[in-house]
Amino acid sequence: MPIFLQGFFAGLAYAAPIGMQNVFVINSAVSVRIPRVLAVSFIVIFFDISLASACFFGIGAIIERFMWLRLLMSSAGSIFVLYMGFRLVLSKAEEVNPEKSNASIAKTICTAFFVTWLNPQAIIDGTLMLGAFRSSLSAEEAIPFMAGAAAASFSWFTGLSSVVSLFSSRFRSGTIRMINIISGSIMLFYGVSLMRSFFSLLGTNLL
Repeated sequence: MPIFLQGFFAGLAYAAPIGMQNVFVINSAVSVRIPRVLAVSFIVIFFDISLASACFFGIGAIIERFMWLRLLMSSAGSIFVLYMGFRLVLSKAEEVNPEKSNASIAKTICTAFFVTWLNPQAIIDGTLMLGAFRSSLSAEEAIPFMAGAAAASFSWFTGLSSVVSLFSSRFRSGTIRMINIISGSIMLFYGVSLMRSFFSLLGTNLL
């Protein structure tokens, strides 16, 4: 199989599983109009590709080496994700009306960064998967592999946001409310998981 396609399928396996990025993109796609949906997608794609590249070249080893950095990321990430989860679960359907949802680009960038980068476990897992490929590739093969992974990220997030946005006009307020509750619940699950990881790491290092 060509190296580019190997990277593409590895990138899909890395991006496609339901996670905080996908929840953020889905919720944005039902909350804002198509120009902003595409902007959100491109912002998430940028951070996703940057994280995938970092994982590919072994940033997980840095996270493992500097425990203070892992603790900082776990604590900050868990607080932010829990906050987002509670906001989604408690939000009313009218609060996500496309006419009213107009979060600034700066806020969107910050949120996309938090849901992508402030999860040390995702970085380490990504390093294990993409780093495994890196160890089997030559220096010349690394670039086409990551080009394939970047193409997968672009295809996945633009496709996901476009499909959800296309059908969002058919959603009633109750449907949007249900999407918010599901999205928020997933966010809360990740937030609690990060918080547990933080306290576990903290306890281990204090003993």
